[in-house]
Amino acid sequence: MDLSVWQPEVLTSGGNRHEIGKVVNLVHMGHDMPCPYEKIRFLFSVDNLQNRDKYAKLADMIMRYHYLTRYPSVFLKMTGLHRVEFDQLVRDVLPAFEAAEGQRLQRPNRQREMGGGRRTELDGRNQVLLTVVWLRLYPTHEVLGYLFGISDSTVSRIIARVLPLLEQAGRDTMRLPDPGRKGRRSLPELLQDTPELAVVIDSFEQKVQRPKHKDERDGWYSHKKRSHTTKSQLAVDEETGRIVDVSASVTGRTHDLTLLKPSGLLARLPAGVGGLGDLGYQGIRDLHPLAACPRKKPWGKDKARPPEDVVYNRAFSQRRIVVENSINRLRRYQSLSQADRQHRRQHESRVCAVAGLVNRQLAHRIPA
Repeated sequence: MDLSVWQPEVLTSGGNRHEIGKVVNLVHMGHDMPCPYEKIRFLFSVDNLQNRDKYAKLADMIMRYHYLTRYPSVFLKMTGLHRVEFDQLVRDVLPAFEAAEGQRLQRPNRQREMGGGRRTELDGRNQVLLTVVWLRLYPTHEVLGYLFGISDSTVSRIIARVLPLLEQAGRDTMRLPDPGRKGRRSLPELLQDTPELAVVIDSFEQKVQRPKHKDERDGWYSHKKRSHTTKSQLAVDEETGRIVDVSASVTGRTHDLTLLKPSGLLARLPAGVGGLGDLGYQGIRDLHPLAACPRKKPWGKDKARPPEDVVYNRAFSQRRIVVENSINRLRRYQSLSQADRQHRRQHESRVCAVAGLVNRQLAHRIPA
């Protein structure tokens, strides 16, 4: 048998019984297969040729860390992170992951002793990789399980365990601006009434599944988006674009200013730091002395916006553009862009986890 032309597809779709027997013997002896998957193991008897398509399994899948990192551009597209950024994330998350695994295995109601039960197919690093790929591409659990060589129920369990760890890691990257450490901005004369040092506040909406009950359905309906949505508020450091605060997720019908008040963001701002909002935050000055927003058009159809207000709002928008860029980075992760399939559960956890990934991107790619 010529192994130089042997391909994995032949093992599942062709070949006679004699050839498959040779391949099984070679794999059992430890020979490396000259194909992209390195090694192949079979979970079926050689005699059961009729069901070989069903029971053949690639041992080392292409979505494992050691294989995916050979292709940096593919790794970046799959995770949104360069390898050095992902490795740092794993180093930060693994201690908490191991502690959580220890508590899970030593829980009082566990029926097996320590070390009992099935061995996991993925180590901690690959479980973090699976969850980041899920956040980035948002495939169904069946598709993700196929790519990683595990079942869809295992994918669900892994995401449920790792997502809270990524959420906490994301919150650890959020720091409000320090007025004593950062220099003051040189503002144009038009914006002298706005704070020199500020966080920029905005919100975004994500489409969700239509609630079953009508009373609940009306609360989630956003007239702005013409669909049922959930809303999250972000605060961004004006100097760096890093996300410094994420609010709880609320129904899409909630007004921006109504969401800002209970979030407590303005009360937590350090002394000398203000907040900048868009036209959805009219009245923000009443909540904080250093808050500001664009000037609203005078009421009435026949009243035009004054020219000085047009110039002011344009200059104000140039200060606010940083939050739009950060939200754009955030929504490149399809778990926050596609329609939510989690029945509106753990949305805040996903936003915090992705915010942490975006902050890691900015920390490594933008010069200090």
